[in-house]
Amino acid sequence: MASPAVPANLVIAISSRALFDLDTAHQVFEERGLAAYSQYQIDNEQVPLNPGTAFGVVRKLLALNDNLSDAMRVEVVLLSRNSADTGLRVFNSIEHYQLPITRAVFSGGEAPWRYIVPFGCQLFLSAEPDDVRKALENQVAAATLISGQASDNENRQLRFAFDGDAVLFSDEAEQVYKRDGLEAFTASERAARHEPLQGGPFKQFLAALQQLQQAFPVDEAPIRTALVTARSAPAHERVIRTLRAWDIRIDESIFLGGLDKTEFLKAYQADVFFDDQQTHCDRAAGHITTGHVPHGVANPR
Repeated sequence: MASPAVPANLVIAISSRALFDLDTAHQVFEERGLAAYSQYQIDNEQVPLNPGTAFGVVRKLLALNDNLSDAMRVEVVLLSRNSADTGLRVFNSIEHYQLPITRAVFSGGEAPWRYIVPFGCQLFLSAEPDDVRKALENQVAAATLISGQASDNENRQLRFAFDGDAVLFSDEAEQVYKRDGLEAFTASERAARHEPLQGGPFKQFLAALQQLQQAFPVDEAPIRTALVTARSAPAHERVIRTLRAWDIRIDESIFLGGLDKTEFLKAYQADVFFDDQQTHCDRAAGHITTGHVPHGVANPR
């Protein structure tokens, strides 16, 4: 008999290539084909995979359950293009690192994004850009994890950093900037400062994080959030009023006026950073686990 489902306040889907370092195995697949890849994984199924880009973030997320009630849980679901046969190494690695991940899909080469909605996921992290785009099209926050430095922040607090336009907010203001330039963008934002921005793909995920934060005293919350945006005054006001209208609190807001974000993300000690601009992601990825959000005017199909 199947065990009853545990109520989950936050469900996150992650691909096997985001959770573990599968670069060597993937190279076997690219150079020698599926049969050689399958045999390689079977031959090494008792050899634990090294942690991948998102491993530290996932471990911290799951550790939140140590201090949450059964009615409010964090669950991580594995979505993998492996078959169940070749995926045994992945599950053995999960067991090796004592990660409490029990639900998984091994789709045998098919795109696994189809299972994001049935699992009720609010976030999908993957190394496959096409799967990420499909998740975003299905109104699920999603990001392509950029190969680079996995977070080694030993602080037990889990720190999220978000870009604003096209991530937390819609790209309506960014469209003005791309079309008409900075001066027109600034004038437009000043004129619309009392009009809340529409929500972007990560609005509901931020709201879910806040719900988890509220389960703890303010000074003991194991999650911290930051807005790290290229905006500056006077374009800051609309952002602040938007978050107020949504009744969503964000712990830190950093308005950079076009400065590079990387040093500020390091100073904040971000565990993971989400941005729609590929250039910002590429700069940050050498220092921080970074997710590219292929959404909005900066990411045409």
